[in-house]
Amino acid sequence: MNNAFPEDSADCAPPPRTIALVGKYHSPEIAESIRLLANYLHERGMTVLIEEETACNVISHLELGSWASGSFTWLGAHADIAIVVGGDGTMLNAARQLARYRVPLVGVNQGRLGFMTDIARSDMLTCMDDLLDGKFVPETRMLLDADVVRGERSVVSNLALNDVVVDKGAIGRMIELELFIDGEFIYHLRSDGLIVATSTGSTAYALSANGPILHPQVSAIALVPLCPHALTNRPILVGDRNEIEIRIVHATDSRAHFDGQVTVDLRNEDSVRIRRSEYSICLLHPPGHSYFAMLRQKLHWSERPKEH
Repeated sequence: MNNAFPEDSADCAPPPRTIALVGKYHSPEIAESIRLLANYLHERGMTVLIEEETACNVISHLELGSWASGSFTWLGAHADIAIVVGGDGTMLNAARQLARYRVPLVGVNQGRLGFMTDIARSDMLTCMDDLLDGKFVPETRMLLDADVVRGERSVVSNLALNDVVVDKGAIGRMIELELFIDGEFIYHLRSDGLIVATSTGSTAYALSANGPILHPQVSAIALVPLCPHALTNRPILVGDRNEIEIRIVHATDSRAHFDGQVTVDLRNEDSVRIRRSEYSICLLHPPGHSYFAMLRQKLHWSERPKEH
C-alpha cells in the first residue's frame, strides 16, 4: 500500500484543453445539457470527448455523432477534466472509474440533492467561463480501498468514494459482526449492519443513520452502526491511516455495498478489509463555493419554523 497520500493543497491539473462529458445513464433529459455543453466548449476551442454510455444514450435523442466517444479508460488517458452531468450517483460512478487517472471532476446538478454536483443547470454555461479561465477551486477527496477476503484469498476488490456498507441483506434478521481496527478487536456488533464512510460519504447513508457530518478537510473515517441491538454502540471516528476489518460472525443473507452501486454477497467468516486508497479525487468548485452554505441549502438549516 502506498502511504504517500496526496495533499489537499496540491494542484489538480494544468489549464484544460480536452474536456470529457459524462451524463446520467438512461436519462434522456440530460441530452440537451450535454449538447449545450459540447457546442459551447467546442466554440471556446476545447476538444470535447463524450463517455461512450452517455453518447449511446443521448445520440438517439440529439445529433451528437460528430463528437468522439470512448470508455472511461480512454477518457482517463486523454481528458484534462471531466464534467459530470446528473446527480451524486453519476458523480460517484465517474469518480471510481477515473480516480486512477487523476482526472479532476466538475459536477452539474440535474438530480435532486446534489452534495457533490454543485453547479445548477441554469448556471452551467456561465460557470464554464470561470472553469476555462482557471478560476475554479480544487478540493481533494479521499477514497476507500475495500477487499472481501474469504479464507486467505481476496475474492473482490472495489473503490468507494462515499462508503462501504456491510448489512443483513434482504432477510430481516440481524447480522452479527466483529470489528477490528489495525488488528485490535473493538467490539462484537448485532445490528442491521455497519457503515464505513469517508467525509464525502458522511452526508449520504451515514447521515440517515445519525452519523456525524465531517467537513471534507477532516481526514477521518466514520464507523456508523445501523440499528444496533445495544444502544451503547455509537458512531466512531478513526484516522485515515487506520485499517478496518469487519468479520461476519453470523448472517443469513449479508452483503457488502460500495457507494450503493456495487453489491457483493458475503458468507459467514468472510472479512471486509477497508483502508484509505492511494488514489484520490479532485473536485473543482466554482468561485465562491462554500461547504457550509451548501449544507444550509441542502439540509434546510436556514428555514425558520412555520407559523401557525
